Amino acid sequence: MRPLTLFLLVFFLLLQYPLWFGESGWLKVWEYGQKIERIQEDNSSSRERNAALQAETRDLKSGYEAVEEGARVELGMIREGEVFIPFTEETPDPDSSESAAENSLETGGKSPPRIPAAMP
Repeated sequence: MRPLTLFLLVFFLLLQYPLWFGESGWLKVWEYGQKIERIQEDNSSSRERNAALQAETRDLKSGYEAVEEGARVELGMIREGEVFIPFTEETPDPDSSESAAENSLETGGKSPPRIPAAMP
């Protein structure tokens, strides 16, 4: 009886091998499922990017407002007769902390107003 049980067990394991490790086994199916998920994620991000590019293309074809906005934002262009006044925030210098404290005592705790320079 033991040899028959051993033979059936070995036969069962040999039948299971292709199911788990074969060319179209469960492990390959799982790997393909993971690959499909990654590709679908890439496709969704590409679709979003394409939609944004199509909207931008539509805006650029429809009028000059989008072109003007792009020129202002990306190239810093201004219209004729306009004055561009940049506002920048000053970051305190660690070396000048004593002079800033002295300056605030001299002005009554208030810092003097900063006037930005106009650029033509």
